[in-house]
Amino acid sequence: MENKSGEFAITRIARHFRPAHYLLKIQSFSLLCETGVEKYDSGVFEVGGHKWRLTLYPKGNEKMNGTGHISIYLSIVDTEKSPLGWEVNASFKLFVYDQIRDKFLTTQDVEGAIRRFHDIKTEWGFDKFLPIDSFNVISSGYLVNDCCVFGAEIFVHECSAKRECLTMIKEPPNRIMTWKIENFSKKDKVLYASQVYVVGDLKWKILIYPNGYYNEVPKAISVFLDSVDCVAPDYKIFVDFKLRIRDQINNEHAEERAKHWFSASSYDWGFSQLLSRKDLEDASKGFLVEDTLIVEAEIMVMSTVK
Repeated sequence: MENKSGEFAITRIARHFRPAHYLLKIQSFSLLCETGVEKYDSGVFEVGGHKWRLTLYPKGNEKMNGTGHISIYLSIVDTEKSPLGWEVNASFKLFVYDQIRDKFLTTQDVEGAIRRFHDIKTEWGFDKFLPIDSFNVISSGYLVNDCCVFGAEIFVHECSAKRECLTMIKEPPNRIMTWKIENFSKKDKVLYASQVYVVGDLKWKILIYPNGYYNEVPKAISVFLDSVDCVAPDYKIFVDFKLRIRDQINNEHAEERAKHWFSASSYDWGFSQLLSRKDLEDASKGFLVEDTLIVEAEIMVMSTVK
């Protein structure tokens, strides 16, 4: 959140208990300023499995319009061995010690905003942490006997969220599954299943009920597409597909199209009346040639989840 001047809004509060992670005590602060040193980098300290340091500009960071203020920043360091694309998300508080009232003035981004540290942006902090005039006033308690104390608390937010990527694939590889069933008139079981077909990275079978789906439709052939992969309770696959029985003479196939989310509780889908037995037994229709039936499933669109 930014204020009207374009600066990030901050909150300040005084508290008694000291910073949890790091304290930086500077003696002879005025002498440090007189030397003309632009900034001071603290020693390295470790929090949340990462290494950090404070950077203090005693006369303000001029490049960031911090003139007239003390500027202070938190940097992540020793990242040379981190993997490509690394990032660390953290919220933090920076402190200055009021030695008279035994309190720490706590400064943080409004609402404890989480900052993303990465290879391009390794430093976050406050350009105008505290006006130098206020800091130098003895009654403020920040600079007593030319001594001052700064501090830091860091809260690393580990990224442990489960990730899911849904991809819709149009016309996936090997999308047409063809099953040639010989000696079809001799099939006397209720249900027959094809071999396993691999379309993209997913496995499928074609199911056929020669005399209808459990005899509910005894005068028709029922055909279904069956997902082999839908086993896990939370796994689902969207498929836009066609089921057909080929007309081997006239190319006037018996065909229907469906869209369905396959899952563990709904792992097959199709048509109970894809082809009537009357049309099957009519030789001129071309569905049964030399007692061979050709059944196909074609996937136009399917989803994958990774």
